[in-house]
Amino acid sequence: MKEFSDVNSREELALALRVPLSKLTYILYVATVDSCYRTFEIPKKNGGTRVINAPQRDLMDIQKNLAKLLYEHRSNIKNFNNVKCNIAHAFEKEKGIITNGSVHRNKRIVLNYDLENFFDSFHFGRVRGYFWKNRYFRMNLDVATIIAQLTCYQGKLPQGAPTSPIITNMICEIFDFKLLRLAKKYKLDYTRYADDLTFSTNNAEFENRIDEFTEELSKEIDNAGFKINRDKTRLQLRKSRQTVTGLVVNEKVSVDHRYYKATRAMAHNLYREGGFDICGEEGSLEQLEGRFSFVNQIDKYNNKLEMSGRIGRSGRASGRAGAGAGGNEKKKHDFRHLNGREREYRKFLFYKYFVAGERPMIVTEGKTDILYIKAALKSFYKEYPELIEKRKDGTFDFKIDFLRRSEKLKYFFGLTADGADSMKNLYNYFSDMNNNSFPNYAEYFGEKMKCAPLHPTILIFDNELEGKDKPLKKFTDHIKMQDRKESLKRDLAMHISGSLFIATLKLPEGKKEAEAEDMFAPSVLEHEIRGKRFSRSDEYDKSKFYGKNDFAQYVFFNYKEIDFSGFRPMLDSILMIKRKYRYM
Repeated sequence: MKEFSDVNSREELALALRVPLSKLTYILYVATVDSCYRTFEIPKKNGGTRVINAPQRDLMDIQKNLAKLLYEHRSNIKNFNNVKCNIAHAFEKEKGIITNGSVHRNKRIVLNYDLENFFDSFHFGRVRGYFWKNRYFRMNLDVATIIAQLTCYQGKLPQGAPTSPIITNMICEIFDFKLLRLAKKYKLDYTRYADDLTFSTNNAEFENRIDEFTEELSKEIDNAGFKINRDKTRLQLRKSRQTVTGLVVNEKVSVDHRYYKATRAMAHNLYREGGFDICGEEGSLEQLEGRFSFVNQIDKYNNKLEMSGRIGRSGRASGRAGAGAGGNEKKKHDFRHLNGREREYRKFLFYKYFVAGERPMIVTEGKTDILYIKAALKSFYKEYPELIEKRKDGTFDFKIDFLRRSEKLKYFFGLTADGADSMKNLYNYFSDMNNNSFPNYAEYFGEKMKCAPLHPTILIFDNELEGKDKPLKKFTDHIKMQDRKESLKRDLAMHISGSLFIATLKLPEGKKEAEAEDMFAPSVLEHEIRGKRFSRSDEYDKSKFYGKNDFAQYVFFNYKEIDFSGFRPMLDSILMIKRKYRYM
């Protein structure tokens, strides 16, 4: 395909954007672009509101495709010219406020400037002119006009459109290079995060030249068609708290302790009272997780620097390459040894998944088990209305939740992709076992916070009580339930601790052990996919066989044709546990 800059007509533009020409024409000249937006306000962190103009579905899809083309085109240009630009940190891949702040960490002087009405400065004529005259585009005037029409709202780039970030950054490239040249003249580091300009230095002599620098800077900003917001200009010295885009940068890049203290207080109110406020309005679980996640991003960033030896625990540069925190050997992350902020986040995550859940939580050994159980429920939906409901549109509403393994759960709880160790780790948070490393969160929320889970958590295992290295055997040994194994064999389910239960499969006749795949008839297991047969092994010849993931997908999408009778006892166990817990 030819370069995006070579597009010469509306027809070619429609083709590049993967949109029918008729639809593009309709949006441009019949519906009109300005009518394809919805306007709303969102609160700012420091008070007040920000107006968002978001495109509606059809225009949104076009803008997303256009943004992708622009990112690709700019990347091709930079690769061709061997250019790496580290100035702009907003709306850029692998960049953000953390990377922006890190440039100015541990500096004698930090200067912040704010551009007034930043997005409003990118008016229709400016956008059109860029695509028409910029040397890396030089598109004909008609195409440049259409691009400006598609990306502007009421004559300017709107906050809320997916194309606004990339276009502003492209237009600002020349501006950024001019400011970088000026920064180097005064021995300063320079970054831009959208409308926030930051300069910093360890050069003590710069204090005497600040006025001179500001005067030159103002001229460059005026020449570029922007204005400085004088009310937000800040000079920050090392002795004071230095912030860049909301982050403290005196030593490490860190969140303001007041922000974290407020987040922790919100979580405590949630646990104790069942709710909390953000800026005077009722907060949500998602908002609180966003705050914890933001703090954690910064911690993870600093942890990486410490482990690589680039900084010590103090936040200052490490004394030697390969040294870890404080000059010691670098350490790998261990979920058993989290810092205080990480532990608070982990506590919140436990609350989210295992306390505040609106449905029973099912935890399986592996991801394929989830698909098997869902397929079985879909097949028997009429028999298990407490576990699944078929909607009028033919889709299903599962009345149980399934825990999806993720990097986050691995990081905080040691829940790896599958296996017994993960289940053992999870159990420890429900018990008094190994409490130096595993806090008893079940006790904390149930007894201290008085917010016991409304629904049970159910650990689902293959029935492998005899095998020495099998997950269920290792798990039952870990929780020291040797005297109750016979009960589990008989009943296939049992209460372990608090809101935690265990369930397993019924053994087929004549078998001492059973995996989930043993619940299917031989004809299902023998099903071929593209001439390949099913293999249960983790290591198999991919030219002749397919694995468990493909088999699970086949089962899930063809549930109407498959007999799930072998799963009935497990479904019965889940239903029994759900009912039993209701009266505990």
